[in-house]
Amino acid sequence: MPVQAAFDLAPEEAVAFFRDKGLLASFAWQDVWQQEHEIAFTVAKMVDLDLLSDVRDAVDQAMAEGLTLQQFKAQITPRLVSAGWWGVREQADPETGAKQLVQLGSPRRLETIFRTNMMTAYAAGEWQQIQDAAEDAPYLMYDAVDDNRTREQHRAWDGTVLRWDDPWWQTHRPPNGWNCRCSVIQLGEDELALAGKSAPDTAPPVKTREWTNRRTGEVMQVPLGIDPGFAYNPGQDRQAQLRALAADKRAAFDQGTR
Repeated sequence: MPVQAAFDLAPEEAVAFFRDKGLLASFAWQDVWQQEHEIAFTVAKMVDLDLLSDVRDAVDQAMAEGLTLQQFKAQITPRLVSAGWWGVREQADPETGAKQLVQLGSPRRLETIFRTNMMTAYAAGEWQQIQDAAEDAPYLMYDAVDDNRTREQHRAWDGTVLRWDDPWWQTHRPPNGWNCRCSVIQLGEDELALAGKSAPDTAPPVKTREWTNRRTGEVMQVPLGIDPGFAYNPGQDRQAQLRALAADKRAAFDQGTR
């Protein structure tokens, strides 16, 4: 299923979110954590900013023009191969200087880059719509793709309906992992009744597991069913940032008119 099909959203809103991001070179995916992806585009093991910019442009084009994964791969693979960013190569960790064999470009990595950026950008763009429609449609239903690739916990959450502002969504709004295909469906009272519910569900219990970030040594609790680094709500922090920016502009205007 195309990523875009999971969202009732014009691509322009996803593109607008994506284009707000800057470039951030990183060696490991753990170096850029959760909400930091709201403002930074990064690809693990890609430290050349020119190459990183080319990959971002390719994702941007795919998003804006509705290109498929295969079209994205066909476009960017020759550039990565010519730059030597392909296959298993020796690369030095910029933090330690230690050299190690690492996986650079591959068809599987390109799928992860494509799907993760598409899903988070569409989810972030969708969040504004959810807030705008919350008065008439105050509920969100977790929607998992029910096939043999669906994670067990995601299948268990499928069909769960909660208010849009329930704290559970702060950590469990999709995507909830690498190549996660889950999404949410916004419901009003009529749709809630059609789903056979007279009231929203009780939020599933949040169970966690201990996980250690090997880059920093930090030990943290990660919700079960969610890959480390995905326990946040894409777009939620962006709205806070936009509100803060608007407040700063209003304050500057008020100061200038005194």
